This record gives sequence, C-alpha cells and structure tokens, in this order.
Amino acid sequence: MSAAPITAAQVHAVIDEFPDPETGRGLKIMEQIKEVDVRGDKIHVTVGLATHSGAIWGDTLQAIRDRLRERLPGAPEVSIDVVQHVRPAEPIGAIGLTAKSVIAVGSGKGGVGKSTIAASLAVALKTFGSKVGLMDADVYGPSIPHLLGLEGQPFVQGGKLQPIDAGGMPVMSMGFLVPPGEAVVWRGPMLHGAITLFLRDTSWGDLDYLIIDMPPGTGDIALTLSQSLPLTGAVVVCTPQDVALIDAVKAIAMFRKVNIPVLGVVENMSYFLCPDNGKRYDIFGSGGARAKAEELQVPFLGEVPIQIPVRERGDAGQTAGNLADIDSAAYFERIAYNLVRNLAAQRAAEPPLPTLSVL
Repeated sequence: MSAAPITAAQVHAVIDEFPDPETGRGLKIMEQIKEVDVRGDKIHVTVGLATHSGAIWGDTLQAIRDRLRERLPGAPEVSIDVVQHVRPAEPIGAIGLTAKSVIAVGSGKGGVGKSTIAASLAVALKTFGSKVGLMDADVYGPSIPHLLGLEGQPFVQGGKLQPIDAGGMPVMSMGFLVPPGEAVVWRGPMLHGAITLFLRDTSWGDLDYLIIDMPPGTGDIALTLSQSLPLTGAVVVCTPQDVALIDAVKAIAMFRKVNIPVLGVVENMSYFLCPDNGKRYDIFGSGGARAKAEELQVPFLGEVPIQIPVRERGDAGQTAGNLADIDSAAYFERIAYNLVRNLAAQRAAEPPLPTLSVL
C-alpha cells in the first residue's frame, strides 16, 4: 500500500513554529510563511525573511529544508524560495533612534585596528543585504572618514543632521564637523552632548544595524551610550599578545559594568602570511583572544590576519574594498555571519513577548 500523500497541513505543522531569525518567534505568527504548495512528493515553500538576518538567510533556508525532509514521511523533495519580509525598525530609547540592533565596537587600547574592524563589519553586514549605519564615536581621534574616503559636512534638513553617504550607508563622525588637523579638546559633558547629537539629531533612517566605533580605552562614552538607549551589545577587538589582552579584559569588564552585553571578541592581526614564501609568522602571537574569550565565556567571532592590502586600502580611503577582495572578504564576512547567527540563537532561546493590544 502506498503512503498517504503529504498535505499542506502537515507542512505547516513542521514549519509554523520554526523561529524567525530576527525575532525568535514562529514564522506563522510573524506572517512569514507566504506560500505552501504540495504536489505529490514535491514540496515548495516561500518564506519571507527580514534584511536584519541577511547574513544567515542561506542557513535559515537550509534548516527549514532539512526539517521538512526529516519530519515528513518519504524524505520528500523540498524547494524553498525567499522573499523580503518588510519589518520597519521601531523607535528605541528616549531619543527615538530607528535601529533594530545597536552594536558598539570597542577595545581596551588603541592601535589594535578597531576602526578598521568596525568599518569592515558595517560594510560586510551591508553586503549581506542589511540596512546599516556607521557612527564614529571616537570624538578625539575620528578615523572612519579617512578609512572610507569620505568628505563633506553634514547639513541640517527638517531639523535633522543629514549623514554623509558611503555607497548607501549613512555615516556620522566628528571628523566631518571639525577642520582637518584640528584637535577636539572637550570635557565629559561636551562629549555627552556630541554623542547625543549623533544619536538623536541625525537622520539615520530605518536601520537594521547601527555600528558604533567606540574610542579606545574605558572612558565615559560607554556610560553615555548605556544611558541614552538600549544597546544590543558590544564587540571587543584585540590583538593576540598578553599586553593587549589585559586591556581587552578591562574593556569587557567596562561593558558589563554598564550593562552592555558583550556579543563577542575579534582577534585582529592574528598572524602574517608572507606572500613571498607562504610562511606564517605569528608576529603578536596567535590564538590569545580566542583563549581569553573562552575563559570569560564570551563568543569568539573570528580572526583577521595582517594583510598588506587591508592596510593599503585603509590609507587610501578604500576600506570598503576589503569586502570586494576575496582574500580579505572571507574574514570580515565570517565575523558578520557569526555575529548575526549568535543574535538569532539568542532570540530563538528567548523570543520577545507578543505585543498586547489595548482594549
């Protein structure tokens, strides 16, 4: 006797509660199952996914496909299409910033390539299809404009500062507001005002991610951010050697002290692969950040080796090109992928409560 044909109801029973990677709630309740078509042993499903999870769309579709094949009789043939599910960001905090995730990129000390990592992470997320803004909170030493080759001065329109556009990514930095070479000599209250200006009075638009390049060290910018809006978390950048790890531990402690979750650690300048002889040189040691992350129970997001082209592109204002170069793109894409995957896992484990309507 042949097996009973698979029904659309059986398909829904398998995937209705599959977690949306952005919210952690089931696809059905989030209205993201767009179509289910069953013809014999062939199943076609169309799901909607938001751009916030663009980095893991492929993984999500494969997981749905595997679940259907494993849980339905006869290991049916499954095809899945994805369409964009539009879900605008809700205003967060008292300042009304419309961003789904706000992520600070910090370090315990300068000179570890934090700004290069922040800029490259932002571009990587944008490459995956997410809507990304980049804010340079390093008021004393803003380097994002130089790294991305940006010039110009923000102007006010509709009562909001208009950020500088970097190929579709809005960017704001003190470097746009002061003449080149001029030092910013401000005390704490003025720093607080500048950060508030960047967050509240800049026309960021609807963002999936706002990446904030923090100043090095453990100053009061983190406290200002924690008081201004609910940050999704922080990424800490360090190099492998012990002297840098000591400061990275302090940065992690700082973020935890002001109740900013630490989303992960990135090890920059992990090693140098000589292009002449193919030999690997661990100039600053190797693996120290991974080991420290495990010790502190913090996710390790990835490593980035010393690459001459990355330095050359930074000097030339072409850091965005890191994602167009196959030799460097893989490292930054991996960091972005791990970050988004970890966020999705957290939300699947603790999905938000449904919004209750007021009668």
